[in-house]
Amino acid sequence: MNLAASARYYWNVKLAGKAVLRWRRWQAEQHPHVPSKWRTDILAPPMRIGARTKELIAMHYLEGRYVNGHRPVAWVTSGGPVEILQALGFYVLYPENHGALCGTRRVVVDISSEAENAGYSRDICSYARTDIGAMLSGKTPVGRLPKPDLLLACTNICQTVLFWYRVLAHHFHVPLVLIDTPFVYTDATDHAIEFVKKQLEDSIPIAEQVAGRKLDYRKLKEATRLSKDASQLWLEIMGRGKHRPAPISVFDQFIHMAPIVEMRGEKVTVDFYAAMLKEVDERISKGIGVVKNERKRLLWDNLPIWYRLRYLSEYLGKHGIAVVASTYTNAWGELAPLIDPERPIESMARTYIYPILNRGTKYKLDTMKRMIDEFQLDGVILHSDRSCKPYSIGQVDQRNKLIRDYGVPALLLEADHDDPRAYAEEQAASRLAAFVEMLED
Repeated sequence: MNLAASARYYWNVKLAGKAVLRWRRWQAEQHPHVPSKWRTDILAPPMRIGARTKELIAMHYLEGRYVNGHRPVAWVTSGGPVEILQALGFYVLYPENHGALCGTRRVVVDISSEAENAGYSRDICSYARTDIGAMLSGKTPVGRLPKPDLLLACTNICQTVLFWYRVLAHHFHVPLVLIDTPFVYTDATDHAIEFVKKQLEDSIPIAEQVAGRKLDYRKLKEATRLSKDASQLWLEIMGRGKHRPAPISVFDQFIHMAPIVEMRGEKVTVDFYAAMLKEVDERISKGIGVVKNERKRLLWDNLPIWYRLRYLSEYLGKHGIAVVASTYTNAWGELAPLIDPERPIESMARTYIYPILNRGTKYKLDTMKRMIDEFQLDGVILHSDRSCKPYSIGQVDQRNKLIRDYGVPALLLEADHDDPRAYAEEQAASRLAAFVEMLED
C-alpha cells in the first residue's frame, strides 16, 4: 500500500466523491422527474431505484480511478469466481460491464476502432474490442480504468476470454489465472466438478501473493453468502414479471443488473436488490404495469442491444407488448440454489460450471419453454448476436422448434450487443413490424 495513493483514494472516493454522489442521489430521490423524451403515454415512469443504480455504478468507477496503490486490482470475466478475490480485498473490474456502459453511451465505435487500427478484426467480440481499444488508447467514458495487478478468466462463458485475457496479460505484464470449466451437456460429472475445484484451490496462492495477505475463510464464507443473498433477491425481482400487468420489463432488468454482475459478494449489492424488490412490490400493489396497456408478453433471448434499449422498449410498448422475461438476466439468478456459503470452494466449483453458456443448446431451449409457461408468454425475440456466438449458436433451430413444436411465435433479430455498425435499422424495423403484426393476428 502506498501512503500517498491511499490519501488520494480516501479524499477523492471516501470523502469528497461519496458525499457528492450521495447528495446527487438524494436530490434525485427528493425531486424525481421523468426525462423529457420519456413516453409516459405508453410506459410507466422510470423506477425510483434508478438514482441508486447511478450512484452505485458511479461510485464503483470512481473508486477504480484512484484505487491503484491503495488496494490490489483484479480484472475478471463476468462469469468468474469472484468471491475469493472479494475475500482477499481486491477491487474487481469487469471489462464486459465497462463494455456495456460504453454501448449505452454510444462510444463503442470510437474506442473499438483503436483496437481495429492496431490490427484486431471486427469479427472479434465487441466487448473484447472495446476493452482492448480502451487499453491501448486510455479512452473510456468513466475517466480512467485502473491497471490490473491480476487477471482472472473463466471459460464458462466462452473461449474468447482465454485469448482476450492473454492479450491483457501481455500488455500489463501481470499474472493470468485461468479457470477452465468443462462443457456440460446434461449434468456435470463428479470428475468435472473436482477438476474445477482443484483449479480454484490452485488459484488461491497466486491471488494471495498478489494481494500480500492470506485468505481468511471466514471472509470467503461471508462473500459467498452475500453472493447467494443477492442472487436470490435478483431471482425474486425477475419472478415478479409473472404478475399482470408486469411491474418491470427486461429493459429495466438490463439497466439494474450491473450490481449482480460486477459487485457480487458485497453487502451493498444485497441492500440494493432488497430496496429494488420493495419498489417492485409497491408497483404490484398499486397495479402499475411497466407497459400501460399490456396486451402481449414476450421473452428476450441473448444479450441486450445496448444502444437501442429505449427504441425497443418504446416501439414494443406502443403496441401493448411487454418484454417480461429474459434468459440472459435469468442466468444471474438461476444458480443461487447451488451456492453454499458453508462449503464455498466446493459450491463455487459446482455453481461456476453450470452457467447457461456452459451448457448445451437443449438446456436453453428447455429454459425458454419453462419461462414461456411460468410467465404466460405470447412470443419470443431471439437476438442473433454477431459478437456472442456461443449464445447465438442453435438459435435458428430453437426458433423453429418454438414455432413448430410449441406453437409460439418467435423472431430472430440480427444485431450486435455493443457495435451499432452491425445493426441494420431498416431491416430490424421491418422484422419487428412483421412480428408485431403476427402477434396481433
